[in-house]
Amino acid sequence: MTAVALKSHLTSPLMARLIPYLALFGGMMTLACGTSFAKTLFPVIGAQGTTAYRVGLSAVILVAVFRPWRFRLTRADLGAVALYGVVLGAMNLSFYMSLRTIPLGLAIAIEFMGPLTLALLHSRKAVHFVCIGFAVLGLGLLLPLKQGVGALDPVGMALAAFAGLCWALYIVFGKRLSHLHAGQSVALGMSVAAMVVVPFGVAHAGMALLNPAIVLAGVAVAIFSSALPYSLEMVALRAIPKRTFGVVLSAEPAVGALAGLVILHEHLTGQQWLAIAAIVAASVGAIATTREPQTGPEPV
Repeated sequence: MTAVALKSHLTSPLMARLIPYLALFGGMMTLACGTSFAKTLFPVIGAQGTTAYRVGLSAVILVAVFRPWRFRLTRADLGAVALYGVVLGAMNLSFYMSLRTIPLGLAIAIEFMGPLTLALLHSRKAVHFVCIGFAVLGLGLLLPLKQGVGALDPVGMALAAFAGLCWALYIVFGKRLSHLHAGQSVALGMSVAAMVVVPFGVAHAGMALLNPAIVLAGVAVAIFSSALPYSLEMVALRAIPKRTFGVVLSAEPAVGALAGLVILHEHLTGQQWLAIAAIVAASVGAIATTREPQTGPEPV
């Protein structure tokens, strides 16, 4: 294929429609694979050290790119940024801590319960109660009510659930910052999150964090589990309607489960796959049938 033909193919109407969706799926795959790779660092620096790398390096990158000090903040804005950053840091740390004992796909599915509950909090339509039923079914299939093959660690499940609560609070506090420059709010929020998370990483891993090989791995974690997937999602958001974006993104627990299977050899039982399917169905149904807000942008 000549260069002219290739350029014509890439700029065709069909490719213009496909590229945003390819970017979104690429972002989900990159995030799942980056998180799977991050889990391989747990034996060396623990979940705390790995989270410190992800959040700390992401904060450095975001501050360098957006230079948030260029924009003025009121005292109320500073308080809102602090709350936003604290829940962002707690969400990352508790999620990575949950991965120590439960598979990636199941941790994501449990974490999804936070924003899903928030979306269904003011349910009025009959279909929303169907979504709640699917979510309860999925969570019920995961609860460690009996021991044996496939039983999940209660502590790991509790940490993933706490990450879901923090995710819901992240959305609530993020909306309070919708009047600020998006780059400024996310850079400052991630900086606060780093101040929350990095001390845990240093206390747990100590000098191991300064090992050159581990530093390079930490940079890879920050890029492939934060910078690259979020950049691809931003490309997708420019061309995909918010509702469609959310529906597609609801497949993330399944994508995470597949990445965990391929990279980490985390085999799930049939019941656990059914639980993921139920939670994904609840998320898709909730997003597809909920009216989009008319004012204020979504948090970054």
